[in-house]
Formats: sequence, C-alpha cells, structure tokens
Amino acid sequence: MTNFGYTLMTEQSGPKELVKYAVGAEKVGFDFEVASDHYSPWLSSMGHAPYVWTTLGAVAHATERVELMTYVTCPIIRYHPAVVAQKAATMQILADGRFTLGLGSGENLNEHVVGEGWPSIDKRQDMFVEALEIIAQLHTGELITYEGKHFRVDSAKIWDMPDGGIPIGIAVSGEKSIERFAPYGDHLIAVEPNGDLVKQWTEKHSGRSRTIGQIPISWDPDKNAAIDRAHDRFRWFAGGWAVNADLPTTAGFAGATQFVRKEDVAETIPCGPDLDAIVESVKPYWEAGFTDIALVQVGDETQERFLDEAAGPLLEKLRAAAN
Repeated sequence: MTNFGYTLMTEQSGPKELVKYAVGAEKVGFDFEVASDHYSPWLSSMGHAPYVWTTLGAVAHATERVELMTYVTCPIIRYHPAVVAQKAATMQILADGRFTLGLGSGENLNEHVVGEGWPSIDKRQDMFVEALEIIAQLHTGELITYEGKHFRVDSAKIWDMPDGGIPIGIAVSGEKSIERFAPYGDHLIAVEPNGDLVKQWTEKHSGRSRTIGQIPISWDPDKNAAIDRAHDRFRWFAGGWAVNADLPTTAGFAGATQFVRKEDVAETIPCGPDLDAIVESVKPYWEAGFTDIALVQVGDETQERFLDEAAGPLLEKLRAAAN
C-alpha cells in the first residue's frame, strides 16, 4: 500500500497559511504531511522561511489524523543535536505519536547563517554520525554525557519523552551514506526514484522500513501559468543536490539557474491540469519501491484551489494506479 503525502513548503508560504493548508490536506485525504526546515527560501521569488518547529506544533493541534515529519532537519550546525532531540520529543507528544523526525546533513543555504562556515562533505558526514548518536542516546530518556570530535553533551536529559519514542528518517544519496547512516535510522528519505537505493536500505532493515520520497508538481487549469510559476519558483530544482547543498544564498541560486529555460523545468516538473500526466510523473517512485510519496504543489497562491479542486481526484487516481 503506497501512502501519499502533502508538503508544507515553508519556503513558499507563511506560518498561518501553512497551518491552514495542513488542515485542508488532511480533510481532502492525504495520508501524511512533511515540512521543510529552512532558514532561507531557495529563490527570493519564493518569499518565505518561517520556523518549522513552531509551525508544526500548531499543525499538530490543528490536525487529528495525518502523520507529520520534518523533511528534513539538519542537526549539525544551525541546531545542536541535543536541542533537536528535545524539539522532536516535544513535537511527538504534541502530535500524539504522529511525528517522524526526518534528518539530513544539510545545505549551506540554511546552515551558514550562524557564522560557523560550511564544512567539507566528509566532515559534515562525520558530524552527522555524532549528531545521530547523541539524538539516539537522549531519546532513551536517560541522563547522558557525550564527548565526540565535533560535539559535547554535558549531563543532559530529556524530561518530556513520549511513550514509544520518535521514529527517525534519514536522507541518503548513495551506497556510502546508506552504509554510514542506516544503523541510526528507521526510515529512508530520498528525492529521486532510485530503486537500487531503496533495495540497499531495505536490506539493512530486513524490509521493515518505510521509504519516503518527494516530487514537485505544478497543477493549474492554465498550463502556461503552471509552467511560468514552476520556472519562477522551482527552477533551482534542476541543479540537483550536489549543487544545491553547497550554494550559500538565494542570489547564488538565481545566478546558477539563470539559463534554465521554461521548457527545461516543464520536462522535469509536471505542469498543468492533466492529472494523468501527474500520475505518470509520480509512478517511478512506487515502481522503485517507495512506500510513501509526498507531493509539492508549486506556488503559495495555488494551494487552496489545488486542495479544493484537484487534490481529491488526484489522490484517487494515484491510489488506483499504485495499489
């Protein structure tokens, strides 16, 4: 059974709007909701970057059924891992067990803001391992002291721990990252329909893990408007994560994508009113073995109409095709 989710895209909507969309997405029938954890939008035209943890707390109280997840939080620079562990525990209590902590090794765009620089990928991954160890130890509810190369935790304990703990999803990109990070996570997070990645991860977890993917769409009754909006707000997506992880500013993303054409975006993001075309774009994810697929509807101004007019019929088509 494939689950379909809705993305609370913090880079393109304000906090009150995100809570409203979360309620609408639950009402229309999405199975889960993921929220990005950013300090900056990718492009200035996106226009937003509210604090996701405050927003998710409000979403937890405004919704009843949908599962919630950070997609993803970086626990190595902007946040200390001990603080992430505490935030996740509180969030799980507020959500009555519906929360999964999605973690990744981050992007320069969001992490450089605290003035600690942007480490090499090898150092970031070393830091990420230590962060995962700290979070796991604190989520036992015990008093811990941790001395690592990159982090120290001194006599720390999380006093409000939810029954059942907090599932951990980990963003991975290849075999090396799976080897390093799989022992610390319950579920896989990825943004490309890579069946080999899913197979390697599930082998590490004896097939009991969820695999959670994400894909942008630009639904609109007017196809040209959908393409224009996707090009204006989402052309950064064409760079791939090897590029996206290292650019530091919205101006950098604007410069790096200045030659991306509208037709280039339309080839990678389904644009327009054709729900069957959207289904075909999502199909590679469940064919690759993803158990959970989150949709990103491009554009804040389109969210309510998408939820009111398109989301219900689209979910019916996706479930019929996938299941």
